[in-house]
Amino acid sequence: MKSTIVVIAAALAVGLGVGVGQGIMGGAMPWAQAHTTLETLDAQEQGVVQVYRQVSPAVVSVRQRAGAGSGVLIREDGVILTNAHVVGTARAVQVDLADGRSVQGEVLGRDPSIDIAVLRIAGRNLPVAPIGDSDRLEPGQAAIAIGNPFGLDRTVTSGVVSAVNREIPGLGMDGLIQTDAAINPGNSGGPLLDSRGRVIGINTAVLRPPGEVAVGLGFAVPINMANDVVQQILTTGRIVRPFVGISHFDLNPQAAAQFNLPVREGVIVAQVVPGSPAAQAGIRQQDIITRIDDTPITSGGDLRRVLRNRQPGDVLTVTVLRPAGATTLRVRLGTAPTS
Repeated sequence: MKSTIVVIAAALAVGLGVGVGQGIMGGAMPWAQAHTTLETLDAQEQGVVQVYRQVSPAVVSVRQRAGAGSGVLIREDGVILTNAHVVGTARAVQVDLADGRSVQGEVLGRDPSIDIAVLRIAGRNLPVAPIGDSDRLEPGQAAIAIGNPFGLDRTVTSGVVSAVNREIPGLGMDGLIQTDAAINPGNSGGPLLDSRGRVIGINTAVLRPPGEVAVGLGFAVPINMANDVVQQILTTGRIVRPFVGISHFDLNPQAAAQFNLPVREGVIVAQVVPGSPAAQAGIRQQDIITRIDDTPITSGGDLRRVLRNRQPGDVLTVTVLRPAGATTLRVRLGTAPTS
């Protein structure tokens, strides 16, 4: 199993106290009157409960000799998404379903570079989680995680999307969703959901400072990125992704106004990989990408959407903005490494 960035510890304590004085003397037990129904909850709580009821039957436990994690059914014929680090190098894993059954799962393929694996179990009309659109996420919107932390099956936690397009130093992954919904060991491979119960990410890692056990930053692989792996594995049996060779961050109107830039949206090139297609085409650090072919680029999500529809070898016409003005470059896409 891939460990979290810092080793963490957890303690579970359960306490129960019952008063036997006033409640019994009055002929009624206060805790007996505290039965909660969905109607007694506020709108936010009702939303989390409804998402849990809808999606938890599709959340599974994935086990192999080296450890365990979570997964989520995304097709009625038994296709499951999880993390590559959950399955490791195994070709078969044990999958525990919400209905109590334990079945064997076949590992159809994996892409360690984005920590995604695709499994299949035998079955028909299985419960599935609907798929959302991670390219349209906004920081601040609701995020709900369901998984099996510390072996506690189908645990739900909630929070918000804290940021998008994050990179974890030292992990070699970028474009991640950051969330404050609690994610712990065992949550890996489980779904991160929006307020309508749609999968927006696959939980993959938690970052915690030394000595902290309760506060952490959770990260998930965007579902659009993961779903691209699913489609390739199911159709061709292998994963091929185009490669530009840049890291980037979004330009927002506030930063554009602060630095008096002539555009308000786009993608700023943070780094260019030496020898990459971007470097060979002449893309430079601090270039602002505003258009690819006929598609305006206002954010990293736009860039990822364009690349998902292209193949290695395709040539892109990339418009970049520099202090001297706009220029157009031609980038021939390479093949992304898979490990």
